[in-house]
Amino acid sequence: MGYPDTYKGYAAVDKEHWNKMVPYEYKPKEFGDRDIDIEIEYCGVCGSDLHTLRSGWGPTHYPVVVGHEVIGKAVKVGKDVREIAIGDVVGVGAAAWACGDCHACNTNNEQYCPELVETYNWKYKEGWFAYGGYADYIRIHEQFVFKIPDSIPKHLAAPMMCAGLTLYSPLKRGGAGPGVNVGVIGIGGLGHFGLMFAKAMGAHVTAISHSDSKKADATKMGADKFISTNTEGWDTDSANVRSIDLLLCTNYSVDMPLDSYIGLLKVSGTLVIIGIPEGKLPAISAPVLMASNAAIRGTNVGSKAEAREMLELASKMNIEPWVTVRPMSQVNETVTDMHNGKARYRYVLKAKI
Repeated sequence: MGYPDTYKGYAAVDKEHWNKMVPYEYKPKEFGDRDIDIEIEYCGVCGSDLHTLRSGWGPTHYPVVVGHEVIGKAVKVGKDVREIAIGDVVGVGAAAWACGDCHACNTNNEQYCPELVETYNWKYKEGWFAYGGYADYIRIHEQFVFKIPDSIPKHLAAPMMCAGLTLYSPLKRGGAGPGVNVGVIGIGGLGHFGLMFAKAMGAHVTAISHSDSKKADATKMGADKFISTNTEGWDTDSANVRSIDLLLCTNYSVDMPLDSYIGLLKVSGTLVIIGIPEGKLPAISAPVLMASNAAIRGTNVGSKAEAREMLELASKMNIEPWVTVRPMSQVNETVTDMHNGKARYRYVLKAKI
C-alpha cells in the first residue's frame, strides 16, 4: 500500500536477531489534529536503539522499528498544528506524545510527563504502537517536532535530536558557563556532544575516559583537561579530587566506579546519570555523598524549549558532531559496528528504504 496508509521500515523480529533487521510494513497511529507526518531523510543511530533491539532494558515489543534521531520534511500537518508547515525541515527525538495538561507539560518539562509516549517500542493508550525512524515516514505530535535551522546540515542535525539534547539539557539546568568546571564521563556519541556544548557555553571542560586513544579527539572537541581512568590513582590524584562542579556520566556499565566519580565533585557538586545500564546502578557509599554534600540527578532528553536553545547554540557556534553517514540499507552492518565500538562518534543513516 505505502504512504499514507502504511509505512515501511527495518524491524527486528526478536532479540536473537537484533542485528538482522528485515523490511517491515506497518500502520501508523491514527492521524490526530496536532500530528505531523514526516518523510524521513536521515536518522541517527543511538545506543538506546541497540539496548531496545536486544531487549537489554526489559522485554521489547517485536517487531520493533527503532530510531529516534530523525530529520526529514513535514508532508502533512493536522488542522490544529501551530508551528510547523508542510515543507519545513524538522527533527524528532526520543518522545512522540505527552498529555499536555499535567504539571510537567505546563512547566516546559513535557519529557517528564507521566503519560509520555516514546518514539518507539511504546504503546499509546488507544492501543497503537509507536515505531521509530529506521523507516520512510514517521507520525509525531507537534510538541515533539522541532524546526531545524537552515544553517545546520541535515545529517549533522540528526544526532542532535537525542544525543545532543540529552547532553544540552543537564548542562543548561546545571548552570554550565564561565567559571563552572564541567566533567564528561565517556567520550562516545553522547559524551562528544557534552564536550562541545560545555565548551560553547563557556565552561572549563574535563574529559574522562578509559580509552587513552581518545585524548586527542577530546581536545579537538573542546576538552581543557583529560583524565584517563586507566591510570592508577586517577581517583585519588589531588589534581582531580574535588575539581568538578557538574559531572555528566554517559557510562552505562553496571560496575562503573560511582564512588570514585562522586569523589571528583567539589563541595555541593552534582553528578548527572545519563547512560542507562542494562541492570541496576552500582551501590553508593553514603559517607562519600555526605563528605562533599554531593547530589545525584537523573535526566531524560530535553524539552522543546531546550531543543530550540540547543539548535540556536549549535548554529551560532558552528557546532558540528562527528558523524559517519551510511545508507539505511546498511542498517544491520551499522548497528553491529556500533555495538563493536567502531563509531567515531555517531552513525547517521540516510533514507530511502
